[in-house]
Amino acid sequence: MHPREQTIFALSSGRPPSAIALVRVSGPGAGPVLTVLAGKIPAPRMATRALLRDADRQPIDDAVVLWFPGPASATGEDVAEFHVHGGRAVLGALFAALAAFENVRAAEPGEFTRRAFENGKLDLTEAEGLDDLIHADTDRQRRQALRQLKGLLGDRARDWRAQIIEASALIEAGIDFSDEADVPAELIAPALLKIKGLLAEIEEVLAAQGRSERLRDGLVVAIAGPPNVGKSTLMNYLARREVAIVSPHAGTTRDIIEVQLDLDGYPVTVIDTAGIRETDDPVEQEGVRRARARAAEADLVLWLADSQHEKISFEGAAPVWLVRNKIDLVARRPDGTRSVPGVGQGEGVAEFRISASRGDGMPELVSALVRFAHDYFGSDDGGLIGRARQRKLLQETAASLLRSIDVVATGEELAAEDLRAAAHSLGRLLGRVDVEDILDVIFREFCIGK
Repeated sequence: MHPREQTIFALSSGRPPSAIALVRVSGPGAGPVLTVLAGKIPAPRMATRALLRDADRQPIDDAVVLWFPGPASATGEDVAEFHVHGGRAVLGALFAALAAFENVRAAEPGEFTRRAFENGKLDLTEAEGLDDLIHADTDRQRRQALRQLKGLLGDRARDWRAQIIEASALIEAGIDFSDEADVPAELIAPALLKIKGLLAEIEEVLAAQGRSERLRDGLVVAIAGPPNVGKSTLMNYLARREVAIVSPHAGTTRDIIEVQLDLDGYPVTVIDTAGIRETDDPVEQEGVRRARARAAEADLVLWLADSQHEKISFEGAAPVWLVRNKIDLVARRPDGTRSVPGVGQGEGVAEFRISASRGDGMPELVSALVRFAHDYFGSDDGGLIGRARQRKLLQETAASLLRSIDVVATGEELAAEDLRAAAHSLGRLLGRVDVEDILDVIFREFCIGK
C-alpha cells in the first residue's frame, strides 16, 4: 500500500506527562480502529466517553473519543481523536494498540498537515502559517502567522491567478481569432488593462512589506567590545537572568553566548561575544575570531566601551551603536560634571551612556532597541508576506506581468507565455499548479469549439 493510503497516528498535544493528551488518527483505517478500541463509532463531531480496549480486550484508559468523517475533517480524510490521560504508560499502551493494526503506522513530521494540503483543506501559504504559528515565540510573530493561517495571502494570490488566467485567455483567444480584423484588438485591450491593474496591486504588496518576513527569524543584536567592559553584565540585564559569567578578569567569555528575547513583541537574539583584543592564548584567539565573524553577521552591533576604551574597532555592514558602560565609576570631568545616563550622538554614531550593573540608562537603551526593531521589521499590521519564498515568487510574478506588457506589441504569443509564467509562479506560491486552467477558461467562456 502506498504511504499516502496508509492510516497514520500521532500525539497531537504536548509532551507527556500531562493532564490530558490528544492522539489523532487519520486515514481510511480510522473508522475500524475507532470501532475496535472504543467499541463503536460515535456520532460525528460529538464527544463521547468510552473505555478503550486493545485487540486482546485489555483496558487501556477511560477516554473521550471523537469522530470526524472525511472530507469534513482537518485532513480531508476520516479522522478519529482519542482524548486520554497524559501519562507515558497510557500513551505507550495506546500507541502499541494502534500500531498493531494492519496498514496503520506512526505519522512522520508534518504528515497530517501535508495530507490536509494534498486534500485541498489548506494551501501552501496556510500550511506555512500553521508552522509559523506553532513556532511563534512573540505576540507579533503570532499575529503574523495567524494572518497567514487565515489565508489572507492565499486568497489574494488565488484572485490574482484567476485574473491572470482570464487575461491570458483573452490574449490566447485573440491569437486564435487573428484572421478576424477587429477581434484581436478588442480582446487584447481589456487584457492589458487587467494586467496593469494586477501588476500595481502586487507591487503595492511587495513595497509595503519591508522586512516583515524576517519576523520569523528575529533580529540579531551582537554585544561586542574589548575585554572586561561589562558585556556579560549587559547580557544578563537584558535577559533578566544569569546567562553569562561575570568576572573582573579579562577574557572570561571565550565562546559565543546567545539568548532569545521578546522586546515589545519583537523576537530578538542577543549575542555576547568574547572580548576583542590581541592575545597569545590560542583559545582566546579563536574566541576573538568567532566574535568578529558573528558580529559581522548581526543586524545591529552594540559596541561596549568604558573610560579606558573609547575607540570603536569593528568593520562590518551592520549599524554600530557606541554604548559607554560603567558611568557610575567615571570620575568627575575637568569641568566638574559627571557622565550622566542618556542618549547622544558622537561622530555620526548613536551613543548611549549606561551602567549595566545598576541599570542607569538602560530604559533608554531598551527603548532604542524596540524602535530599531520596529523600523527594521516594518509595520506588521496587515502584512501579507511571511517568508522569503513568498516574496521571491511574488517578485517573479510581477516581473512576468511587466514583461507581458512590454512585449504584447511585438507579439501576442510572447505576452501569453509571460502570463503563463506569472500564473505558474502564483501556483507555486499556493502549491497548486495546473496547466489546464487556461484551457478550461478558453473552452468554457469563449466557446471556441476547436
